[in-house]
This record gives sequence, C-alpha cells and structure tokens, in this order.
Amino acid sequence: MISNKYVIGVDYGTDSVRSVIVNAGTGEEVAASVFYYPRWKAGLYCNAAENQFRQHPLDYVEGLESTIKECLKKAGADVAANVKAISIDTTGSTPVAVNAEGTPLALLPEFAENPNAMFVLWKDHTAVKEAAEINQHATKFDVNYLKFVGGIYSSEWFWSKLLRIFRADASVRNATASWVEHCDWIPFLLTGGKNVKDIKRGVCSAGHKSLWSEEFNGFPPDEFFSSLDPLLTGFTAKLPSDTYTASEQAGVISEEWALKLGIPSDVVIGIGAFDAHMGAVGGQIEPYYLSKVMGTSTCDMLVAPSAEVAGTLVGGICGQVNGSIIPGMIGMEAGQSAFGDAYAWFKNVLLWPVKNMIGSSGVVDNDIADALIADIESRIMRELNDKAAAIEPEADGEIAIEWLNGRRTPDANQMLKGAFIGLDLGTDAIKMYRSLVEATCFGAKKIVDRFIEQGIPVKGLIGLGGVAKKSPFIMQMMSDVMNMPIRIHKSEQTCAIGAAMFAATAAGLYDRVEDAMDAMGQGFDAEYHPNPDRVAVYADRYASYSKASAEIEALYK
Repeated sequence: MISNKYVIGVDYGTDSVRSVIVNAGTGEEVAASVFYYPRWKAGLYCNAAENQFRQHPLDYVEGLESTIKECLKKAGADVAANVKAISIDTTGSTPVAVNAEGTPLALLPEFAENPNAMFVLWKDHTAVKEAAEINQHATKFDVNYLKFVGGIYSSEWFWSKLLRIFRADASVRNATASWVEHCDWIPFLLTGGKNVKDIKRGVCSAGHKSLWSEEFNGFPPDEFFSSLDPLLTGFTAKLPSDTYTASEQAGVISEEWALKLGIPSDVVIGIGAFDAHMGAVGGQIEPYYLSKVMGTSTCDMLVAPSAEVAGTLVGGICGQVNGSIIPGMIGMEAGQSAFGDAYAWFKNVLLWPVKNMIGSSGVVDNDIADALIADIESRIMRELNDKAAAIEPEADGEIAIEWLNGRRTPDANQMLKGAFIGLDLGTDAIKMYRSLVEATCFGAKKIVDRFIEQGIPVKGLIGLGGVAKKSPFIMQMMSDVMNMPIRIHKSEQTCAIGAAMFAATAAGLYDRVEDAMDAMGQGFDAEYHPNPDRVAVYADRYASYSKASAEIEALYK
C-alpha cells in the first residue's frame, strides 16, 4: 500500500535547505528540518557591492545530511525503513566548476577558499558584460539560439557565468572538466558518482538556462561558443546531449549515503530541478494558471499542453521548455529579480540607526539595547504592512521602481536600478513602503501582460511561498492590481512537497506526476478577489509606473 511508503523532498533555497518526509499515499508531512548555511550566513565569499554571491558546496553537503537525519530521527525507525525515494530542488541558475570526478573545485584543498571555485548563486550578477556579449553575438547567426529563452540571455544564467569565471580565473579554468548546475550535482552526489560524464542533466536546468533544445539536437554548436570567446572552444563536448525530466531516476542511493543517512540501499534518487518548477507542482499548478513562487525573488510558472501552444514563443521570459515542469506540457518561466528582497532592503535601511546607534548611545545598558533592537526588528515589517494597508490608493502619489536587483522579466536587464519618484516633504516611511509594494505588484502585472499579449492566456493566479502565506496586504494588492483572483496554497513548503511528489513518481509509486499531485496535494486555504473600488485606481497608477519605468530604463541604456 502506498500509504505505508514514504518519500523525501529536499528544497535548497537561497539561505537554507529544508527536507521533508512525506507519506506518499496521503501527502501528509511526517517530519521537517531546516539547516541555515553557516558560511553564507556569515557573509563569506560574497560582495554585494560587486553583485558577487557565491555559496560553498560544504554548506549544501552538510545541510543535506543534517536535515535528512533530523527528519528521520523525528519520524522513527519504521518510517526510515520504508523510505522509497529522494528528489531535490535548488535555486538556479546556480552552477559550479567540477573536475573529472565530478567534484566541485572548492572541495579540493587548493580551491577551498576561492569564490570562483564555488557555486555561483542565481542572484550573482558579475556576468552582466558576458550576458550582453551573448545577446549581441546571437544576432550574427541565421538560427536564433535564444528563441526558447525569451530572446534575451541573462547574467543569472549558465553560459554567462561560465564565461565570467573563465575570464576571471585561469586556475579555475584550467582545472574545470565541466560546469554543473546545483540541481544536477546533488543527485550525482547521492548516487555516489565518480565520473563527471555520468552526471544526468535535467531538462529543467538545461532548457531554461543553458540553451539546450530538442530542436538544436542539444546545445547550440561549438561554433556559437568558440566564436564568442575561444575560452569556450570545445566546451559543449564536455556536456551531455541527453536530458531527463524530473519524473525520471538519476539512479539509486550509494551505499555510503544509505549508511550515512540510515535508509535502505534501494532508495531511488530522482532527477533534480529548480525550486520554482517543483514548487509549482507542489502548489498543484493547472494549465494557464500562473503559479507565483514568492520569496526573495519571484519565479512565475505556467504550463500548457504542447499541442495547444506549439509554435507560440513568448519574448522576454526565462524560457519555455517541453517537460520542464510537467512531462508532456510546455513549461514557461518568468519572474522578478527582487520581491521579498526589495522589502528586506527597505527594512534594513530603516533599521540602520537602530542597529548601529542604540547599542552605543550610552542611555541604556547593553542588555536593554539588545532587547530593544530585537523587538524593533521583529515588529517592523508587521507595522509597515498594517500602516500601509490603512492607506487608500490614490491616482497621484509616490511611484517606486522595484529593480533593486535588476530586472529578470519581461526582457532581462540586470543593469537597471530601482527608484522612487514623486517624493516630497509629506512622504514618510509608510508611503515609501506602500509604493514599493505597489511596484512589485506592477512588475508582476508586466509579466502577465506579456503572456497575454503574445498569445498565452492567464486564467488566474496561484500564490506560493512565504510572502503569499504571510502578507494578506500584499496579496490583496496583487489581486487588485492584476484584476484577477489569487488562490493561496495551504502548504508553506510547496517546493519541498513538490520534490516529494517527483520522488514518488520517480520511484514508480505513481505513473504520472499529475497523479502524485492529486493524491498528495494539500489544497488551498485562502483566496483573494479584486476590490472593484481599487481596480481603476491601480490601473491609473500602473500607467504612471509604466511611464516612469520607461524613463528609468532610458537612463541606463
């Protein structure tokens, strides 16, 4: 009986990794565990001023072992003995240089402290110049090799990051046998891989970020890359031409990892995928409903039957790939480079004097100062949301542009910057915050508009992730701005639950991932509907935002 079988979903986020054990028959979450990356938390290997964000593979490996072991301890021996499969999702594009054994270079003594030998996190924008070169270079070819990634290549993606690292660091370049996405490396690790040629690449990462396509019989030809920069000559030969959907098996767990974790030696390891893609499945995505995974950034996922959208290409998104979310459907991805990150930035601006001055004021002792700082920090976002929600929108007023980390879609441009427009002496922190929330909602509407303008209907919205669960104010504004309903999924861990659904499918417990979704899905617990009195006001403000954002973009051309 499936109800006596268990699967593990592992979700690698930007700040932490979470594992869950799920009953494969019912979808019940049996145990969960979170591990915050210690090196990342300490700010190591990153330089925000240069948009450099790197993560050490040890943070990933230690987190994998810690969270799964803790889950198994909570669940008990009977559950551990009946674990059937593990699947993982990760951020992306987050690639790393590996040697011939498939080992990330940062795990070798000579590269242990070299950021260029570590995983280049999705939000790393050091490759802006390389992305621009790829976009210009692509215009020289009769075949449009960028057409399945929205026509614009991003600095957040595989090839631009590879070229940046190769140009910046000869020692890493000379030691690199291949360049591997995080979501493809963890399954290789769990199956005990020792040869880089055995790494199975998921169609999710390859299609959306690496220019792989069935139409090209794999990656673009070597000429495309070698004529871009001779440093890339022959590199496609180091990458496999075959890819796999996340419903397939990467292999079986290695004896080493089975013993280390305390689970059976026949546990299936599924093909990995990006967090938002598995999160959309965990959030029970439906055709033509935009599933918005809302965290530090947003990833917006849409699926459509292949036969219905054949030949339709949406410009300026993060790709459309057959089977990347649900096998047999076209998976389309868009998103915003800063969403929760924009709110966190504003919070940190307001907290600067609190954190840096109260403790040294001399008015209160250290213990009271620490308590005050902690209290204010814990309350500030709740207060901002409550006060901002009490303000009725007006056609006039402050307008914000949310490009604090550049723009992901539509039309990727990581050179763009955020802005506030229309400030005066009556502008306060609440009004600025409200305008920033509006901007993130307006940026989300730009994505919906692009899909609709180019022939892909959007029937409604599905909200997933921390912001969707925790902020009714933001979700109501999202519904008002979009003028469409948004359902909020019950699960707070849709990415990890989605990984568990794929694990159950890879293990053969379900024939299709849709069947796993039906059996294991937790449903929805909230729904927001547009407020008719506000829809027209937001339409006017959206027009002002559109005009202002065009002016800001013109400044950075």
